[in-house]
Amino acid sequence: MEWLAASIITRMESLPALVYSAAQVRAMDRHAIDVIGIPGHTLMQRAAEAALALLRQQWPDANRITVLCGSGNNGGDGYVLARLARDAGLSVNACALVDPLQLAGDAAHAYADFTAAGGRDTGFPGTGLAVTDIVVDALLGTGIDRPVEGAMRECVEAVNASGVPVLSLDLPSGLDADSGLIRGSAISATRTITFVALKAGLFLGDAWDCVGELSFAGLGIPEAAREAHAPVIRRMDSCLLEAALPPRRRSGHKGDHGRVLIVGGLAMPGAVRLAGEAALRAGAGLVTVATDAQSVASIIAGRPELICHAVKSAAELEKLLDAADAVAIGPGLGQSRSARDFFGTVTGCGKAIVLDADALTLLAEKPRHRDDWILTPHPGEAARLLGTDAAAIQRDRLGSARAIAARYGGVCVLKGAGTLVALEELLPWVCDCGNPGMATAGAGDVLTGIIAALVAARCELERAAAAGVLLHARAGDRAALSGERGLVAGDLIAELRALVNPPWN
Repeated sequence: MEWLAASIITRMESLPALVYSAAQVRAMDRHAIDVIGIPGHTLMQRAAEAALALLRQQWPDANRITVLCGSGNNGGDGYVLARLARDAGLSVNACALVDPLQLAGDAAHAYADFTAAGGRDTGFPGTGLAVTDIVVDALLGTGIDRPVEGAMRECVEAVNASGVPVLSLDLPSGLDADSGLIRGSAISATRTITFVALKAGLFLGDAWDCVGELSFAGLGIPEAAREAHAPVIRRMDSCLLEAALPPRRRSGHKGDHGRVLIVGGLAMPGAVRLAGEAALRAGAGLVTVATDAQSVASIIAGRPELICHAVKSAAELEKLLDAADAVAIGPGLGQSRSARDFFGTVTGCGKAIVLDADALTLLAEKPRHRDDWILTPHPGEAARLLGTDAAAIQRDRLGSARAIAARYGGVCVLKGAGTLVALEELLPWVCDCGNPGMATAGAGDVLTGIIAALVAARCELERAAAAGVLLHARAGDRAALSGERGLVAGDLIAELRALVNPPWN
């Protein structure tokens, strides 16, 4: 066990990149048992060992453990963990939320081993949670097929109200393994350790309020068992940045590093300045801002490295477009007649475009399709693009991102917790970095500038969008080290220079 625990802790430092459906993970599990010949009880033992090792590592002073056991193999994992914890000298209270006599197969085996070792199950402790150091959630895992209700719901809500740290096994109970939506009620875990492969529900829907910090244990199942299945999404990781930000030639000049044109600031000059400065910090060699005469002075006063033009006509804007490698439009643009004229000119050009903010609102009014643009809506803007409401977008973020890409073409960056990058048919990306402090005015403008800089540096659109999202999120996490409250968009810009240079970690 010590050898296995040590190897699992090492692996858990890095999550896999590929994410699968619950049915696919169940198939992997069956393949391991039926084809590879790993007994189901052995997999259960390995899962419990990994979870206990993580528990001891993360909460070294925890001595009193309450293990909540449901039906199926998730409950079986809980009973094995309870037995191993007792063997390790911990005080264990195993609470059966489902009659153990109803257990079958490996779960029944796990319960029998637990009782044979001297363990006994009790009912849910209720107020006894006050004297528990940690709760282990082994109630439902991926096995949920109906809303959580009755005694199970009362248990979930009592645990959430207790303030006691929670370690969920495989998936927080009550969270749908595919959609990430809460089925009636769900555990809000401090940490979750998932097994065999990553499930989509850990990264979608309500997952960000339930999963806590995520760890992974593959349980010794060969990679071939996973390669037989096509993933449903993929996590953004450092390999993405390495590919999007290649080393620069020593003889390079600013033109080699990309010329970005950002169109906006007619209504809010600060927004276009944030986007421009972010593009510079993300590595663009030259950043030009096209705006109106009233906005020029305030923009260049704050960042003199930006080239700022007061544009009065479509002809003047077309001249700037000709010199650009990539264009971003939307930050602070407004919806005036001039803004609409700018929008028509930009979307009629032949350059790669990043659309944000008011540009997305104008696009929703007169939809069109292009393959060479990146749309960056938040849920409200996505709702306008699809003619629905923000709640519907949030219920199916993955489907919504794909629908936007299908309707409008190009790449959709659906912002929010777990930002998604999707094309109509290719495998979507999901970002599992970032924090609530980034929900602040101007953060989206910073993202627009970052992505535009990568596109201008001749990064392929999908990669530029995904790498830009990851840089933005990591900048937010670095900025939040001083606290999430009070974080402002400019704090993200200050972190970018360190992130667009190696090492990629």
